[in-house]
Amino acid sequence: MSLFRFLTDLPGSYQGPTRALEGPFGLLGLGEASLAARLCEDFAPVTLAREGTQLLLNSPETQAAADDFAALSEVSGVQVQRAGAGEGSRFDLNTLAFLAPGGVLSTYHLAQFVAHATGHSAEAQQAEEVLRAVRERCVPEIEDGNPARELAWSLWGRAPLLLAPTGEGVLIEAFQMLLARVGKVLSVPVEHEPLYLLTGAFEAHHERGDGRLALILGEEDAEMALCRAVLETRIDEVLLVPYPVGHTGAEAGGYAGALGLWYFGAWVAAYLSEREGASCEDSPALKQVLGELVSAVPNDELN
Repeated sequence: MSLFRFLTDLPGSYQGPTRALEGPFGLLGLGEASLAARLCEDFAPVTLAREGTQLLLNSPETQAAADDFAALSEVSGVQVQRAGAGEGSRFDLNTLAFLAPGGVLSTYHLAQFVAHATGHSAEAQQAEEVLRAVRERCVPEIEDGNPARELAWSLWGRAPLLLAPTGEGVLIEAFQMLLARVGKVLSVPVEHEPLYLLTGAFEAHHERGDGRLALILGEEDAEMALCRAVLETRIDEVLLVPYPVGHTGAEAGGYAGALGLWYFGAWVAAYLSEREGASCEDSPALKQVLGELVSAVPNDELN
């Protein structure tokens, strides 16, 4: 099944637990699961809990580290709830509260698991509505006015700068990962003190800005407006990629907006890979490295 089909089917496909657990919460995401944890920072701090419930997300190659963190939490008397992403044969299923499908789209399933577990089912439902609205605009059947396909065309053959308002660095991480892993395109994150970087980066050789594109992710606050003003005198194009608009017509921020923007980025990356003539699948190098890391875990630790 193609990535486009998986993307089309994604909204509403979460089938994990929806019961709220006992707080307070700590949250850790390892390997492929780290982005999902960052998307849920409003629900639980990314740290080890001292009481309540420790939510622990990981992919197979980080199994040993996840076991260590779980043991530390259990010694402290904290309830541990684990979720994994990947093949079931790579996990001890007796330790998992939820097993998500592996791959780049595992972010959605793991993030929704955290939202429900921390008592934020309303936000999880809002996110589903936002994802459905994004899908209606981005499916391959929409040829004219498809924002994901149009942005992919703008990105083709370019290495974009990625910016986001202070505190929204997860949006940069999400787009950088999606563009690289799916679209096979390198991007340049500009997260920390962007004004200091941008006002100097193109001064010595103005031609370094030729062909450059910058994406402002989320919203354009006062700092991002200044960054835009600087960049428009130094590079070819600056585009705002806003939080998606839900069915209510209102722009969605917070968790729903962040997950929706991640989903939109996945569509963009899929169209970009198609335009590049590259595979949407993980590169052979990544598969080989992950396979070697997983095989380093003794089989008796997985059974």
